[in-house]
Amino acid sequence: MTASDPPRARATRVERAGALRDDPRATRGRRAEQVVADYLVARGFSILATNLRVGRLEIDLVAQRGDLAVMVEVRTRGRTAFEGALASIAGKKRARIIAAAERLWSERLAAAPGIDRMRIDVAAVSFDGGIASVEYIEGAITA
Repeated sequence: MTASDPPRARATRVERAGALRDDPRATRGRRAEQVVADYLVARGFSILATNLRVGRLEIDLVAQRGDLAVMVEVRTRGRTAFEGALASIAGKKRARIIAAAERLWSERLAAAPGIDRMRIDVAAVSFDGGIASVEYIEGAITA
């Protein structure tokens, strides 16, 4: 930005949050996260957190079953997307997921009673005519 450039308007946090509520991508993402949470509960997990912030990073879901904590990255894509949901986890995104997992473990889970281990899972959710389909990969990302 140079001195001659007009100043850019910055959206306030409230404006951004309001825009996200109406964004079809955000709506699809929230639906996908709920579908995966239901999927995990049906398999005996308890949901510990959704959309958990660790510093500047966000974790979609954290669940627990027995002594195992699971951090889940939920991905979804529209029907016209060039790249599939699982293919979208590469390079920088993978590094961010690992960084979030390490921070989650060190700041919250390592000292949590009843939790001895953690893994990173990935869930890809697709919607076909309102019907959700989940592809779930246990231990999909390793540090």
